[in-house]
Amino acid sequence: APARQVSGLAEQLEERLFHLYGLHNELIQERLQELAEVMERVGQAEAELREVCRTVEAAYRDLCL
Repeated sequence: APARQVSGLAEQLEERLFHLYGLHNELIQERLQELAEVMERVGQAEAELREVCRTVEAAYRDLCL
């Protein structure tokens, strides 16, 4: 019967969409994880730069005073 065919197709479509949604979700999770790691590295780089600036300031003060 056509109704049964339609319901079967709907089920197949639902399964595929669910699968795609799962894959999409995984990709988003991976990207967010990568972003978090990049942000952490940026934070570390900032801290190192601040340290370099403090060292340069101290050296400059020592030279000028």
